Amino acid sequence: MMNEKRTAFAQRIEQNSKNYSPKDLFDLETAKIMLTQLHECFGLDTLMTDRHGKILMTIGDFGDFKPDVVNKPGNKIRVKGRTVCHIYEKHDHVAEADFGAANKILGAYIETLENHSEKSYLASEQAVYIEELEQQLEKDAAQAQYSGQNDPLTGVLNRNHFISQMKELAEREVVPTAAICVNINDWRFVDNNFGEEESDRLIVTVAEILKTKVEETGLNHAVIGRVEGDVFHVLLPLVEEDEAKAYCDAVQQACDSFEDKILAPSVAVGCVMRTNVEESFKNILSDAEYAMLENKFAIKNAPGYRERLEKGLKNA
Repeated sequence: MMNEKRTAFAQRIEQNSKNYSPKDLFDLETAKIMLTQLHECFGLDTLMTDRHGKILMTIGDFGDFKPDVVNKPGNKIRVKGRTVCHIYEKHDHVAEADFGAANKILGAYIETLENHSEKSYLASEQAVYIEELEQQLEKDAAQAQYSGQNDPLTGVLNRNHFISQMKELAEREVVPTAAICVNINDWRFVDNNFGEEESDRLIVTVAEILKTKVEETGLNHAVIGRVEGDVFHVLLPLVEEDEAKAYCDAVQQACDSFEDKILAPSVAVGCVMRTNVEESFKNILSDAEYAMLENKFAIKNAPGYRERLEKGLKNA
């Protein structure tokens, strides 16, 4: 069995349909009801087999008919180009006037069954893939904790390991992924006025908020890295844009509501969605940085920002 950890999701989808039988993709009893109705209304006889020719159901009279799915396959139901079952039809008892209608309805049902099978297959594979991805990311995070791959001050990933995790997501072709750039506003002001101990405490405070909001929003597969002194990058695999925005809003709100005699944490955030596996994370994060700078300009020029930042000067 191939190493699914390294297999791209698109490649996995193309390969794994061979492991599915019809009962895994649609309800056989419902299919039987539909084909029975065709028989009762038009006299159309049908027979369904799996991909190998094993008979799953017979509606009507097929006598001693033996399916030959290689040379005479009947109507094929396909998922990602692979046949999952066959439906044979016999018109011996169909009135001439009903021939066209019976064929049209059977054709529409076969198309519907094929579409439903593909959706069922994709949903099943994605659920398994997401679970495996979460387990792998959790394992990677645990290994990083004991192998010196975390930032010693904050406990989030250091720059090198964050890049490693980012490359891993790129290799797995995980989309959509939200790429977020987080920059602490006026960290230098805190360092200049209150010293290294307080500026470090500000960085730790923001890192804890980033981690806490990941846990609160159920995004446990997030990748958080401190990539520069006051800059964090966050990757949220397999989230929608509204989920990513909600996370960013929650982080900024938590910073704004933080109560402390000295610190007044504030962060500028830029978030860009990576929806195409051809897009590089480098370019996506560059766009996120640009969005972050626009957000920073708006925040630092907002009423009351300077007063909150400098409140600690009275208590120092």
